[in-house]
Amino acid sequence: MSGLTHLDADGAAHMVDVGDKAVTSRRAVATGHIAVAADALAAIRDGAAKKGDVLAVARVAGIMAAKKTAELIPLCHPLPLTRVTLDLVLDDTGITATALAATDGKTGVEMEALTTVSVALLTIYDMAKAMDRGMMITGIRLLEKAGGKSGDWRA
Repeated sequence: MSGLTHLDADGAAHMVDVGDKAVTSRRAVATGHIAVAADALAAIRDGAAKKGDVLAVARVAGIMAAKKTAELIPLCHPLPLTRVTLDLVLDDTGITATALAATDGKTGVEMEALTTVSVALLTIYDMAKAMDRGMMITGIRLLEKAGGKSGDWRA
């Protein structure tokens, strides 16, 4: 086929065999942003959202999602995560989520970092949608990864 790692010789999807790969320390950082109307953003900042502490719930949801990535993304390997952090920073336009995921394993944690950010931002949308249905999630991307055979990478 085309040399894509998740396709076998016949073009069928499969989980990549990482059995012969070395266990190394791996980490990944991802980010994304949700644009939020000023009044809704003020309510989130002030802890006045009717559904509760939006940022606290989003942080927990993102971390929980990292641990469930292999259940959500069909060809991901389940990983023993050693660390997941999620920073949520408010500015004048909305909230930026930045996640770090780490493991000592045979495959990378890029998908876990991306899933953390995605679910955290979706949780913010869910908790604030009564105040602003026009929120827009953008810019979800990998910022950096470290470890493994391919080495380090930065956006």
